[in-house]
Amino acid sequence: MNKLKLLLPVAFLMLITSCTVKHQTVQTRSVANNGKAWASVWQQRAAEYKALCFQAYNAARVQVDLAIKTPTDKPLAIVTDIDETVLDNSPYDAQRALNNLEFDTKTWKAWTAKAIADTVAGAPAFLKYAASKGITVFYITNRDEDERGGTLKNLKRYGLPDADNAHLLLKQTSSSKESRRQQVQKTHNIILLCGDNLPDFDALYDNKPNEQNRDQATRKLANQFGTKYIVLPNPSYGDWEGALYKWNYKLTPAQKDSVIQAATKTDQ
Repeated sequence: MNKLKLLLPVAFLMLITSCTVKHQTVQTRSVANNGKAWASVWQQRAAEYKALCFQAYNAARVQVDLAIKTPTDKPLAIVTDIDETVLDNSPYDAQRALNNLEFDTKTWKAWTAKAIADTVAGAPAFLKYAASKGITVFYITNRDEDERGGTLKNLKRYGLPDADNAHLLLKQTSSSKESRRQQVQKTHNIILLCGDNLPDFDALYDNKPNEQNRDQATRKLANQFGTKYIVLPNPSYGDWEGALYKWNYKLTPAQKDSVIQAATKTDQ
């Protein structure tokens, strides 16, 4: 009985400590990372996400059918981004977010080296359809050169067309894709650009524009979306996030949370 009396207070203390730790974990969890976790589960589970992807690639197919009817002086090409446009990286994003962790280059490259990312709904069928019509596919991505092997392996995993070194244009010295698009234009007529981030389409989005300038550029290019520019949904990350943080990626989680709270419209 005496031993029991001694153990009860200890057990109670352990219970209180455990509850306190759990409570603190909830309190310190980043608003930004909670949002990324919610975005990842939407990307993985929502039929609405897949519907938007199918909608984008259905529109792209219409443009392919129109383009092949028009005489051209050069072969036709499609330029596409890879991440969240052709390949789905939500398992990586979800793992980081659920553990309240920020993006990390080392763990990202460990993920891409696995070459196991699934495809974005509608992407393989569309790219294979375009290739069947004699259209060349170029993959312009801001993955680094040391990700080439894993990237090609992942694309080949699904039998995607033109998955080779000649058609995979990785980031070299600049994250801007404009010079790589111009490189393709020297030999091909680009009929479509597919991406999830606005710099995938036009140089107007380069050089870290603020939110207002991004909005102005989007309004200026409004007629291109759905015709030459095919946008895939990505609520997890992108230049929209950089612009929100005024391109300061060194902000602490608490500072990011403050920015998000200040920028979000509420009914109060």
